[in-house]
Amino acid sequence: MIKRRDFLKKSGMIAMAAAFPGIINAEVETTEESAVLNKNKIKVNNQWDVIVVGGGPAGCAAATAAAREGAKVLIIESTGALGGMGTSGLLNAWCPFTDKEKIIYKGIAEKVFMEAKKGVPHARGYDWVPINTEYLKVVYDDLVMSQGVSVLFFSNMAAVEMKNKETVDAIIVANKAGLTAYKAKLFIDCTGDGDLAVWAGADFDMGDDKGDVQEGSLCFALSNIDPYEFSLIGTVQSSKKDSPIFKIIESGKYNLIKDYHINDKYAGPGYLAFNAGHVKVNSIDPASLSSAMITGRKIARQFQEGLAEYEPKTFASSYLAATAALMGVRESRRIKCDYTFTLEDWLDRKEFEDGIGRNSYYIDVHKEDATKYPKYGKGESHGIPLRCLLPVGLKNVFVAGRCISTDHYAHGSLRVMPPALVTGEAVGTAAGLIYKAGTIDVHSIDVTRLRIRLKEMGQLL
Repeated sequence: MIKRRDFLKKSGMIAMAAAFPGIINAEVETTEESAVLNKNKIKVNNQWDVIVVGGGPAGCAAATAAAREGAKVLIIESTGALGGMGTSGLLNAWCPFTDKEKIIYKGIAEKVFMEAKKGVPHARGYDWVPINTEYLKVVYDDLVMSQGVSVLFFSNMAAVEMKNKETVDAIIVANKAGLTAYKAKLFIDCTGDGDLAVWAGADFDMGDDKGDVQEGSLCFALSNIDPYEFSLIGTVQSSKKDSPIFKIIESGKYNLIKDYHINDKYAGPGYLAFNAGHVKVNSIDPASLSSAMITGRKIARQFQEGLAEYEPKTFASSYLAATAALMGVRESRRIKCDYTFTLEDWLDRKEFEDGIGRNSYYIDVHKEDATKYPKYGKGESHGIPLRCLLPVGLKNVFVAGRCISTDHYAHGSLRVMPPALVTGEAVGTAAGLIYKAGTIDVHSIDVTRLRIRLKEMGQLL
């Protein structure tokens, strides 16, 4: 668990803490630097009912749902686009939206998916549908704007100010306007890494019993591939016995490609999108994250060169068109909440009285020694409990998306975009209902009322 002063030291904010004692509380000596900073006054923006930090799938769904309930909502997003891994992360395909019989990720999730699918006219079905990233950016823009949500791009949460041990008073945001303290009644952490919750004092788990997390992947895209030749081979995934990935590895020339992980999706004319390769990364360590991005770009180049060498008919004239602006992080913090969803729950297809949606994705853990668990059969799914979205010890903070409370293996199922959209809509709706009720405590939400409202909005419970 990261203590407040430890965070301030690591983030270089001790001087700022001295400059703004009413915003960041820390015992520090006055320095020349802090004296200079004291000449400026930090701005305070207190016009919001709900603030969502992180504009990925969970964040967009959360903000939209909260605004739909009448709350005044702001999204804080560090990049220049909404959508997270599906847009800035260049993820090449949606994980399955069905239980092999019907769509089970309903409500806002289904709305986003069906609209995004229009950007890939050749796509069929509802499972592993390719993503047109530029089209999806506008889908998310339109989604949040349709409910009057305000968005701040290129803005980073730099610190959390507490009213007391259980209540967040404000978040400090750094952007081109400088430092601003944004206040709200309720906060929703959709950062993926659980930054807001942890900086507010929440405890968390990370990795397996040794603390090891799954490796990440930097997604990329190749353009000018030969469409006819690709139509003949269909894919270069390692499930194909004559995939060029085997020769690429065996050649020893492409030293950064460590294994056979290669997932390709035909996203547009002559344009092939990849989720491929692995790189070690600790996403809450800025140095590790920076190094992983550099390595990831080199891996992408090696894939293009290797494919051109060993599948020349398709890839000889290809070029590396894009690498993602976001590292594909599979695992980091999992915030400790009122309930921890476990592998046993997943195996039991467990149902919950406070269920807010469903999930049927398999246990997708990218580790050499990972245990393989059988996928669900047709029509099988499990419930997602609201309690794993409510951080222990915090009254006005929800979490949604990748950082919800699970164990290491269950996380491999719930970390992907379809359930992230579902958990986002659930906490956004809950925030809206709490805001209207006037009693700000996420742990005292009327679950029956929430479930009724989610059903009214089309969610499958």
